[in-house]
Amino acid sequence: MARILRWLVLAMGVACVAIGPFHPALGNDSVPGEGAASATADSLGRFFGAIFAGYGLAWLWAARQSPIPATAVRWLAGVFLLGAVGRLLSLAVHGWPQWFQVLLTVIELVMPPLYFWLADADEKAFRDRA
Repeated sequence: MARILRWLVLAMGVACVAIGPFHPALGNDSVPGEGAASATADSLGRFFGAIFAGYGLAWLWAARQSPIPATAVRWLAGVFLLGAVGRLLSLAVHGWPQWFQVLLTVIELVMPPLYFWLADADEKAFRDRA
């Protein structure tokens, strides 16, 4: 379980750091279906892209710890879950987004419980080795 946790934490960090810079660089064009969005939406998307990259760096920091801190995994997974809640609120208020955003919502709802479940696997393995 500890190996799965380490891989998932590392994969999340790499994915977020890889995706994040596209938003500041491409603006509205980085979001499928949003090329014609307003200057306000463009500004917001570029800002959040930088924040997303920083969020990925936090995952990478956690992946490099030995053991991976369960508290950090839980907090980072909680933030990810809050993102999914935001998407669900948007769906309730504005309706269905572009299909890729729906897919991201599903991922954002499925992954946090997995992270919560595995969060202390590396700490437990570390204690067992000691």
